[in-house]
Amino acid sequence: MSKEEVFIGSVDQGTTSTRFIIYDKSARPIGSHQVEFTQFYPEAGWVEHDPMEILESVRVCIAKALDKATADGHNVDSGLKAIGLTNQRETTLLWSKSTGCPLYNAIVWMDARTSSVCRKLEKELPGGRTHFVESCGLPISTYFSAVKLLWLMENVDAVKAAIKEGDALFGTIDTWLIWNLTGGINGGLHVTDVSNASRTMLMDLKTLDWDKTTLQTLGIPAEILPKIISNSEVIGKIGKGWPIAGVPIAGCLGDQHAAMVGQACRKGEAKSTYGTGAFILLNTGDEMVRSNHGLLSTLAFKLGPKAPTNYALEGSIAIAGAAVQWLRDSLGIISTASEIESLALQVDSTGGVYFVPAFNGLFAPWWRDDARGVCIGITRFTSKAHIARAVLESMCFQVKDVLDSMHKDAGEKGEVKNEKGEFLLRVDGGATVNNLLMQIQTCWGALW
Repeated sequence: MSKEEVFIGSVDQGTTSTRFIIYDKSARPIGSHQVEFTQFYPEAGWVEHDPMEILESVRVCIAKALDKATADGHNVDSGLKAIGLTNQRETTLLWSKSTGCPLYNAIVWMDARTSSVCRKLEKELPGGRTHFVESCGLPISTYFSAVKLLWLMENVDAVKAAIKEGDALFGTIDTWLIWNLTGGINGGLHVTDVSNASRTMLMDLKTLDWDKTTLQTLGIPAEILPKIISNSEVIGKIGKGWPIAGVPIAGCLGDQHAAMVGQACRKGEAKSTYGTGAFILLNTGDEMVRSNHGLLSTLAFKLGPKAPTNYALEGSIAIAGAAVQWLRDSLGIISTASEIESLALQVDSTGGVYFVPAFNGLFAPWWRDDARGVCIGITRFTSKAHIARAVLESMCFQVKDVLDSMHKDAGEKGEVKNEKGEFLLRVDGGATVNNLLMQIQTCWGALW
């Protein structure tokens, strides 16, 4: 008699694509599907997603992954015990409680349209750019959800009307997906997890609840906000109409926090994820370390309602892999992202070319939303291979800047090193398949 097959599933909703992966009890992937979705750029510095397209991408990925696993002989229908969810953070949307329809496109985390909102707040508030740091660990920046929400409240008539009528729900992508997965207008659960909530600029890092003073200062009504829960608990069951109806949703983390858990980062250990952007997190345990060098104090994870809270120092880089996409889609220098490595290997240096991918400003440790991209040092000698290598080096330079700040903030006692005195940086994300990129990063890391 054969043993019952047991599986878990994972929704990975990223900035440019969505995936669903099914794992067996040995954590081996036995079925997966991935789809890209549309990026909208209405104006310079603006980036939007269609929430309905994201929702459909999740539906398609679940169905296709199930089909693939079933075709390979796995009885996933009866063996799937639970799913978890990880998502792009900070991306902000509001929708109608009664119709389930978005009131505007989702404003993506890298969108810079709120720079005027930020400048206004910095001038009006006594603490300036760092006014909310004591409660939420974050500076006032276009990066975070609160200022995107303010922009929507000030500029979108449908949002104004829905809030006035008590029909508006706010959320990041995790909230939008969970609400729809658990029933939508028919009793969908309006929740977010502590990791995603910590990126809104609205959650108190100590109480793990919405900060009333911040809400009052910004004029944000508490009734539109979701309930905050831990990263690991049974949230609810998937509703009718989905391919896996009845299966529990048992975990949710923002993508960078999920990577930290996946890399098993304990206190003093760090990881860097190279995706659309690059994100370096150092686990500081139960101690909330305040940065004096341009990093963010943030929540790492809370693996259960009664589990201890782990905090982290984070350095967020807006543009990493997105610069490779720019070479491919806007300049046509490469036809696929993977080609950049072979192209860059045609030369052994950048030939004096330096590239700064500040397409939507610079995040950590500089926090300059007025910065814009530059490529300097170009001569008649410069080839597309030099530019390709400069793009790869730009990612490593940015990570090095963050690591330098992290070292200053955490100090020697805040970092775990091996017997040789070396600090191990765990890496993941799509760009890590690029061996040249990793080798360049290693060389820069050796200087640290």
